[in-house]
Amino acid sequence: MASPAADDYLKTVYAHTEWQASPITPSQLAAKLGIAPSSVTEMVKKLAASGLVSHVPYGAVRLTDDGERRALAIIRRHRLIETWLVREFDYAWDEVHDEAEVLEHTISDRLLEGIDARLGRPRFDPHGDAIPDATGHIAREPSVLLADAATGHAGRVLRVDDRDPELLRTLESAGLVIGGEVAVTADGLRIDGADVALPDAAAEVVWLSA
Repeated sequence: MASPAADDYLKTVYAHTEWQASPITPSQLAAKLGIAPSSVTEMVKKLAASGLVSHVPYGAVRLTDDGERRALAIIRRHRLIETWLVREFDYAWDEVHDEAEVLEHTISDRLLEGIDARLGRPRFDPHGDAIPDATGHIAREPSVLLADAATGHAGRVLRVDDRDPELLRTLESAGLVIGGEVAVTADGLRIDGADVALPDAAAEVVWLSA
């Protein structure tokens, strides 16, 4: 099962539960990957036969210990590449996801180690997602989704989901940055002392320190 397609499945299963607890279903997996449900069913069977996921018919898909180790390895590649593109090549944070999707399957372990060393062993990527270290260890701090944060809650921006480039650009224009101090208002956030109204979709993609 050493293939880019298998890695994409494992990475997607892991990412689904990285910031919430509900396991992913085959239909959700198909939607996230943009693949027909029948194709997902066949790949999940192969992954299960290889000991990388556990799955029962019509049930959720979960990573085994081996599957999680492999998922963390490819996620490490993806997030280090995103960080590298932003720091070394002046990519914007809304431009790096698709590039990293390609490069994560092609660069050597030696080059990846060189990138990590050159960047100073970063702990987080440009969107605030934690970068696993070479052993697969990953560290996060307690967080709260903006949609669940009470009005008046103050904290730092820990993470912004990177799936919607247009929304990323909107949030950047509003002054939202990873690590920035903000406070929750009725319509959005107080950023640098100014109340900023945010699109409704922002509530589901921004995480603050708890």
